[in-house]
Parts: sequence; C-alpha cells; structure tokens
Amino acid sequence: GCGSFFAERLLQLASSTSRRLRGLPSHDTAKIQSQRPASTPKKRPFMQLSKENVDDTCSVAPLNPAGFRLATPGSRRLCVAPMMDWTDRHDRYFLRRFSKHTWLYTEMVTCSAILDNQHRKEQHLKFFQDEHPIALQLGGSDPKNLAICAAIGESYGYDEINLNVGCPSERVSRTKNSFGAILMATPELVAECVAAIKAVVKVPVTVKHRIGIDDMDSYEELCHFVKVVSAAGCNTFIVHARKAILSKRLSPKQNREIPPLNYEYVYQLKRDFPHLEIILNGGVDDLVHAQLHLDQGVDGVMIGRSAYYDPFRILGTADRVIYGDTSGFEKTRQQVVDEMAPFIQEQLDKREH
Repeated sequence: GCGSFFAERLLQLASSTSRRLRGLPSHDTAKIQSQRPASTPKKRPFMQLSKENVDDTCSVAPLNPAGFRLATPGSRRLCVAPMMDWTDRHDRYFLRRFSKHTWLYTEMVTCSAILDNQHRKEQHLKFFQDEHPIALQLGGSDPKNLAICAAIGESYGYDEINLNVGCPSERVSRTKNSFGAILMATPELVAECVAAIKAVVKVPVTVKHRIGIDDMDSYEELCHFVKVVSAAGCNTFIVHARKAILSKRLSPKQNREIPPLNYEYVYQLKRDFPHLEIILNGGVDDLVHAQLHLDQGVDGVMIGRSAYYDPFRILGTADRVIYGDTSGFEKTRQQVVDEMAPFIQEQLDKREH
C-alpha cells in the first residue's frame, strides 16, 4: 500500500543521510555496487567527486564539461525504466521530487488489464499531474487491441506510448497471444502494431526492445528489426543492450544478468540510423556511467534499478548535469521528506493505495 511503500522509501532516505553524515556509504550505494555487471566498461573521469563538492544538496561539479552536449527540457536524454511492481504512480511521484525533466515510464500495462476490467484499468492508468513527462508502456501483440489501449492512454494524458518488445518472462512469451521480447522474431508484426497505434494517437510512439533473442542475435538481424519497425513510423528505439534468452527458460532476473552487455551494437545502431532517436538501456547505474554512453553519440540513457534504490544519488543532480537547468530545483533529503509528508497523508485519507 501507499503508506508502507513511502514509509520504506523515506526510511531509506533517512538511513542514507545518517550513514553519509557518519562518513559511511549508503546501504543503497553498497547494494548497487555489488550488483554492477562484470562487463561494465571502465569509467573515465567526467565529474570530479570529493567530500568537498558532494554534500546533502546533491552538489556535483562541473556543470558542463568540455564537449558535453546538454539536453533541452522535454528530451529523453535521461529516463527511468519501466519496472514491474516498482514504478507505479506513487513511486513515480516520489522520483519526480528529484528531477523535473527526467522521463518516467509506467510499469508495463497489458492490453487485457485495460480492456477486461474497468477497475483495473483505472488503477493502472491514472497518474498524478506532477509526473509529466510520463510514458505509458503497453504489453500486447494484437494491433487492434493495442490501438484501443493507446487511444485510452492518450486520453488519460500520457506524453508517449511505448510498446514492450523486451520482456523475457515466460508468462508473456509462452502464451497464446505472446508478446514482449519474443516479438523481435516478427518485426513485421511489431511494425503492424506501431502503425495501428500511430493511426489513433498524436503523441510519440516508441519501442523498447533487446538487441536480439536466442540465436537471432546478429547485428544484421537487429538492423533489420529497426529498419522494418521504423518504416511503420517509430522514430524512437529504447535498446536494452543484452539479448534475451528465451529457449532456456531463464527468469527475468537472470535475463538481466546472464546475457552479456553489448553496448557497441547500440552505438553502431545510432551511427547507422542517425535520423532515429536511440536510447541505451542496461547496466547504467550513475550519471558518470550515463555520460560514457552519451559521449558515444546515443541520444539518451535509461536507468533502471539504480534510480529506484538511490534516487537522490541518481536523479538529484540530473536536471543540472544532464539538462543544464540551473534554476535551483535540487533539494536536500530533508526537503524531499518534507514535501512527501502531506502527500502521503492525503493519499492515506483518500485510501489511494
């Protein structure tokens, strides 16, 4: 529920603050460091961090290193990934306290969840106006149903409709109407889905996918997928730089860890399709790491669990460092706690949990 969720998140903030004041790393930072993929490229210096220039107000210097291409507000230069059971509307509202420009994504919402139950539809689709810019991620493979759901999503006010072509779960890949990563084997169907959605909405339609599945993991096959789907009107591809292994029945967690990262595929994709917006996802756990990828020419970076575990560290300086916004939006942990307290009480009073 809302109350227990925020109690846990605010306790994380308080604990992290206490540990930092005592000169200890936060629990979240230690957890993230232990989860860093073995294939993570060695970081070269971008922001020089020290005890003097990193404090409780998220101060990080410098603002704009030489050659760093700043983003304009509204761009997808930094995104928080859609994560099942994690990025619900309460979490997204919380994350928005740290950054006003970072793009947020819903959990994947299946077409059946929208079309088969009116109450579930409302629970899945409603969001707080403070969440903008916000994208709705849909899961499905029937063009007609996806178009209906996309139109409903646009009517709710979402800024983007994203199609999930990356989920490796058996629950979605081994069903009658399978969807998720398995759709990479049928780019023509994905193109049909994109075209159907674009025909009924005015907001951007994007696709989030892997670099391949099972033995269909060559760069040529990835290019074919992007070429076919982009011809249907998709101009933005969010690419998880791992293939999905579906044949061995790995869990979603294993499919985030076992397949090796191949960032070069994503870099090359941007070079070969310069007219498309290419956003890299997978294994990115801080803004320094994000900058390494941006330096390679990709248009944006999507960060997942690190942003959830430690939003203050990941998003606290994003508006200034990534978007060049010096309007003073950065907050201390205490300011975030103070902002959240009345919101939590309001949600509890409304039983919005």
